[in-house]
Amino acid sequence: MTSPSSQSSLPSAPPPESGDPAPDDLTRIDLTVVIPAYDEQDRLAPTLAAVRSHLTTLRTPTGAPVAWELIVVDDGSTDATADIAGAAAEADPRVRLLRTPANRGKGHAVRTGVLASRGARVLVTDADLATPVEELDRLGRRLDEGAAAAVGSRALPGSRIAVRQHALRELLGRLGARLIRAAAVPGIRDTQCGFKLFDGDKVRTAFGRSRLDGWSFDAEILRFFHQEGWEIAEVPVRWAHQPGSKVRPRAYLDTLADLVRIRWGAVEPVRLAIPALFLLVATVLYAGLWASPGGRYLADSGSDQTQWEWFLAVAADNVAHLRNPLFTGLQNAPSGVNLMANTSMLGLSVPLAPVTLALGAHVTWALVLTGGLAATACAWYWLLAKRFVRSRWAAALGGGFCAFAPPMISHGNAHPNFLVLFMIPVIIDRLLRLCEGRRTRRDGVLLGLFLAYQVFLGEEALLLAVTGLALYALAHAVADPDLARAVAPRLLRGLGIAALVAVPLTAVPLAWQFLGPQSYGSVLHGQVGNHPMAFLEFATRSLAGDPGVAASLSLNRTEENAFFGWPLVVLTVAIAVRLRAEPRVRALAFTAAAAALLSLGQNIPLPGTDRTLPGPWRLVAELPVFESVIESRAAMICAPAVGVLLALACDRLALRRLRGERERSHRLLGCAALAVALLPVLPTPYRTVEREPVPEFIADGTWRAHVRPGRTLVPVPLPSPSDTAALHWQVRAGLGFAFPGGYFNGPWGPDRIGIYGPEPRPTSDLLQGVHDTGKVPAVGPQQRREFLTDLRYWRADSLVLDPRQNAAQLRETVTRLTGREPERLGGLWVWDVAGG
Repeated sequence: MTSPSSQSSLPSAPPPESGDPAPDDLTRIDLTVVIPAYDEQDRLAPTLAAVRSHLTTLRTPTGAPVAWELIVVDDGSTDATADIAGAAAEADPRVRLLRTPANRGKGHAVRTGVLASRGARVLVTDADLATPVEELDRLGRRLDEGAAAAVGSRALPGSRIAVRQHALRELLGRLGARLIRAAAVPGIRDTQCGFKLFDGDKVRTAFGRSRLDGWSFDAEILRFFHQEGWEIAEVPVRWAHQPGSKVRPRAYLDTLADLVRIRWGAVEPVRLAIPALFLLVATVLYAGLWASPGGRYLADSGSDQTQWEWFLAVAADNVAHLRNPLFTGLQNAPSGVNLMANTSMLGLSVPLAPVTLALGAHVTWALVLTGGLAATACAWYWLLAKRFVRSRWAAALGGGFCAFAPPMISHGNAHPNFLVLFMIPVIIDRLLRLCEGRRTRRDGVLLGLFLAYQVFLGEEALLLAVTGLALYALAHAVADPDLARAVAPRLLRGLGIAALVAVPLTAVPLAWQFLGPQSYGSVLHGQVGNHPMAFLEFATRSLAGDPGVAASLSLNRTEENAFFGWPLVVLTVAIAVRLRAEPRVRALAFTAAAAALLSLGQNIPLPGTDRTLPGPWRLVAELPVFESVIESRAAMICAPAVGVLLALACDRLALRRLRGERERSHRLLGCAALAVALLPVLPTPYRTVEREPVPEFIADGTWRAHVRPGRTLVPVPLPSPSDTAALHWQVRAGLGFAFPGGYFNGPWGPDRIGIYGPEPRPTSDLLQGVHDTGKVPAVGPQQRREFLTDLRYWRADSLVLDPRQNAAQLRETVTRLTGREPERLGGLWVWDVAGG
């Protein structure tokens, strides 16, 4: 439909019979105009005249007059609105009046009119005609170009606002538009302008399923169009505020409630079922921990669960007392511990401080593991459904693998910084947005914020993710160089913006990490690469896992960083070959292969021989930051690459049209291959054991009479990475005392090399030797002098010994050093040394 000066692709309607200017119910109508009206007696008559006048000028591409109808819906008006509309209907049969017995709301009125319409296109406009009806031509052109809906907008650069609203209403409108855009209709800046043109059949379908009667009906309808994949075009229009608005302050609250209904009602059951399934699986895996969070311990976590609970407790204590969250003096007294230089996950431990303070660090620990694992699966599922596949279940399978893959489950024993990775898919999505180049500045800012937050969740995980993304980008650029050249400028500009945001946010914490108190250089962990056979075997926590085989090919049960199993490796290769025509598939396959090769370390053992080959990790082993990475962890990059490939293959199977027996057999074969590859690597629940009880000396507060404020309690032997009982004691004591030693990363020697635990002192070495060997050493004047020096350095008030391994020898040694017998209190041997 066009004005006389323009043309349209709209087909013409059959002309009405001679002497009957109004089309009957069986005649095709080109355009229906719907006007909802409530107490509009002062504005309706000129509006109807203006609309009818413009409609009579419209022509089809053939030059014939446009067949139109005008529907006025009186929404229970109490004035003469119905009379005015009725008079217009009597004068022109193309005008119809529909009435509701009571005021039901604008949404109900528009629904009534749209469902009664017959037009190939339907225009909904307000009775005040704030947007002139002549703007219809601009909207019509967008439908000619293929859009299913064209919405008038006051928020685009080409919009012309003659008379503005009151500043407060305009502000509330902008805030409401942002909420609607975020909750219901992404990409549309102005959903509430009362001037919209729709494809008739589609809008009648949408209103047939709509439920909202109030002011938010626009958002509900546009949300439906968005979900159906029908294009919505936003068109700048002229607009002028008209006095006499029916919008009252309560309408803004009603709109908020409606947005919740829209968002909830728009959620398909599968979208709720899949996250619920992820949460259920995560809960089952950690069921042993949840059975008694304070009394059960992850059997394969070594000392790490105690350390992590301590990190959570200290973060909460720092928050509660407004202390520096980057440092604590509770371990390694008096030097303290640089929390930023340790994997304390401040991005979770600080926000979850209220939970820790209210329920305890053990509950927060279980919550982080369970919720973090489920959230990571949901994030990968969201990314795959949004960017890679159409089938929700294909996205669920790929997302589930990314989160529950054997390397991730292995780290779920004790390393939440490698398990809680929900920000990585969000970062990837923002990078893809930057490649699209739509809103580079906004996307760059958000990417910077996301990267900064991930720094406080896990820097090593971020480093591995960046490495994987770099491998993927390189491979994709080779596979599709034209696309790479097109997106590179946008991506680089966005990355520059992200850096400008992230660097200031992380500069101080990172400076504290690398230059602050108790900072250190690279961590000494030796060469720990994967054995090539580790990729073909199964992990301890996999359904087909053999703990003995896994132990022979890995550092420990927390570092089983490969173990995908030979069926999955074979299937992944087959998928890559089958879908090799797609550049992204070739890039994913290269990323997985390159990461696997990197994870083999600097020296790759040749299976069945004593020989090794130089590995590619040598290229990065001396680079800053990379020098502290356990190289076998690079295999974790394979998990998301394989997960995406699995999702792509599953998507092909889910959407394959069955055209005969051969197609059905192909789908059956594909499903069987997925089952054979994935069933063996399904994770099994984490094993838990009963926790060692805390001595009554600590639990009942007896320690308070033996440790003054600002002084320390010294466990015998000193706490170390292999002996962390004192960390648990300290948490149970409300972090009321400090102690020397502990389990953390700190500096050692003049070069400040990173080590696990404290820098050794003469007394700590002596006591640890007694514990390890069971032999009482000779104690002479020199040992006593060193002992007193260390006590003064540690600011010790008491020494305590828990009767356990070689306790008798330790008791005799400390008695010789102190020159006094200990006192048995609350299950511990106690030496008071406050007097030196």
